[in-house]
Amino acid sequence: MKMRYAMRALAGILRREMLRFIGQQGRFAAAIVRPLVWLGIFAVGFRSVLGLSIIPPYETYILYEVYIVPGLVGMMLLFHGMQNSLSMVYDREMGSMRVLLTAPLPRWWLLGARLLANTVTVLPIVYVFLLLARFWDVRPPAFGYGAVLPALILSGLMLGAFGLALSSFIRQLENFAGVMNFVIFPMFFASTALYPLWRLDEVSPTLAAIAWANPFSHAVELIRFALYLQFEPMAFAICALASAVFFGFAVWGYDPGQGFWARRAPE
Repeated sequence: MKMRYAMRALAGILRREMLRFIGQQGRFAAAIVRPLVWLGIFAVGFRSVLGLSIIPPYETYILYEVYIVPGLVGMMLLFHGMQNSLSMVYDREMGSMRVLLTAPLPRWWLLGARLLANTVTVLPIVYVFLLLARFWDVRPPAFGYGAVLPALILSGLMLGAFGLALSSFIRQLENFAGVMNFVIFPMFFASTALYPLWRLDEVSPTLAAIAWANPFSHAVELIRFALYLQFEPMAFAICALASAVFFGFAVWGYDPGQGFWARRAPE
């Protein structure tokens, strides 16, 4: 693989995804409005019900809005990863992805470039949301906005790779739309995005165990700690491992000689 051609392909994919996302104003608005609705209605409504004790990385009692913001950031990354995977199903069958995969470059590089491009496009929206959250008195340290960037990238890559792996096993657009709903909501609600793990353990140890095993929980915690200038090694290790596993499945699934569809009986 010649690095010059590989970097040209990466730059082209990044540019295409950025231009496409900028042109989708409705998608941009939905990505901002969705977490703001949760923050402005759900969090305010549950503030008195879901009181929080002092838990890391917080050093004092906090409002529920402060706790839920990293979870909502994770939700943005999750929805973005799934939506981009939905477009991958379409692109693979009818659009640019079908042509892209015929390029004389390794399949893992092309898929990795697409995954990185999808992650980069969501970062400005996440920062817009974090700035708007200041109106709800969610004010992390100023340096936290910079410290959280690597956590956002790793979490975005993990969730994007998860969606990419799903898209590699599904051919029809309609089927993937149903799978999105089947995956997104259990992954979001059975996590620490909305409730701390100790509170889940009080209600249901089984649910707490599921939330701990959920990679999305560790992505949320990685973002939460980084936003307050702390590093969570366990969350980092699990997110990095999950990213590698999901991406490996995606590369395998998109390989016509080895993937899922290669073993499918001819129609």
